Amino acid sequence: MAAMSEARELNLTLDLCLRVGELLLSSGAGAADVTATMQTVAWSLGVRYPEVDVTFTSLSMSYQPDPEEPAYTLIRQVKQRDIDYEDLTLVDHLVRDIVAGTVELKEARTRLARIVSSGHITPRWAVSLGWGVMCAGVGLQLGGDVAVIAIAFVAAVCIDRMQFEMGRRRLPFFYRQVAGGGVATIIAVLAAAVSDELDPSLVVTANIIMLLAGIGFMGALQDALSGFYVTAGARLTEALLSTAGIIAGVSGGLTLAEVVGVDVGRLDPGASDLIQVSVASLGGAIAAAGFAFSSYAPRRTLLPIGLVAGVAMAIAQSGDLGGFGRTWPTAVAAFFVGLVSYTVAGRMRVPPLVVVVSAVVPMLPGLSIYRGLSLLAEGGAATSEGLLALITAASVAIALSSGVILGEYVAQPLKREAHRLESRLAGPRLVGPLRTRPARRSRKPPV
Repeated sequence: MAAMSEARELNLTLDLCLRVGELLLSSGAGAADVTATMQTVAWSLGVRYPEVDVTFTSLSMSYQPDPEEPAYTLIRQVKQRDIDYEDLTLVDHLVRDIVAGTVELKEARTRLARIVSSGHITPRWAVSLGWGVMCAGVGLQLGGDVAVIAIAFVAAVCIDRMQFEMGRRRLPFFYRQVAGGGVATIIAVLAAAVSDELDPSLVVTANIIMLLAGIGFMGALQDALSGFYVTAGARLTEALLSTAGIIAGVSGGLTLAEVVGVDVGRLDPGASDLIQVSVASLGGAIAAAGFAFSSYAPRRTLLPIGLVAGVAMAIAQSGDLGGFGRTWPTAVAAFFVGLVSYTVAGRMRVPPLVVVVSAVVPMLPGLSIYRGLSLLAEGGAATSEGLLALITAASVAIALSSGVILGEYVAQPLKREAHRLESRLAGPRLVGPLRTRPARRSRKPPV
């Protein structure tokens, strides 16, 4: 009976670790963070040195108590990928309590089940309004007037509601991105047909940034830098496919505009030089806070996230005004975000991932993508310039991801305990406690 009880406790421990890892991975955490967190939870609950394998779609965990006994192996599939920073924060607090030794296995499983099964205080319609506020902030950041800001708000709400309904019908994310890009462009075309004074390119660009916000470029690069190349390749494939959906939808809308004779126009990079840095910073702060709100981030984090994003946008815009181009100023701004996010997240008691992702959203390369597509639609000599704009968009995305991660490396050095993990786990932690071993070491393994 004792052996059966020990086997049952071991099975429940491994299952808890897998459920924690599933929620972290589906929320955009890097594979290295997920692996280290699962190992930390297992160690804290008495399971020493389990084998953990993390891929993009599944998690597996095994433990062999004795070489002469069969190993216990559990596998869990990752089926949904919804950005939910409230659940991510609650699970992060749960992990820290487990590591501190204040929560035992039974209570930890109960708390995790409550986190997963409970809904949100924020109603779903308020989330749609949050996306609208985000796009309105981007419109302000790009120098749009009141009409542009209002239309960007309405378009974002329409896109979110449409994608929500498509998601309920289990349509793949690619088709939702195509529909989102198409709706954004069609609304801008209709607005341009009504008013000749409206610049529809600002509306399309704002909504492109909204559609880019849910793509995990940073997670893919973090996995590649930490040695999880299979997971990095899968995430990069998903990111490229999602971006291709945006490009397809916007291209279709631009073609429709050409057919009906509406000039959508294009934003030149030089046009943003005339935008006052303070206005762009304010718009970026609003956009970042709107994204955080729509991702269910705790309310206490909205103002700090907005401040970090506003300063980062000021850095990026100042470099652009100085003639340094877009890529390097964006990388410096992203480095700043990574540098301060650990401190801000610690004070707000949230994972650094919540601050990092939200703060870099306003700097996503929506402008370069839209400009590249509009130039490709013109054809002829503008084709090469359009391809160059799309390449610039890719370089900006890489600069954002690599800059943030470098900032985390500088701001968050690993403690001596972390070097006892495998070398592939070396790197900054965006989710999970820095301590990789519990403070109490007197615990005995369950088997």
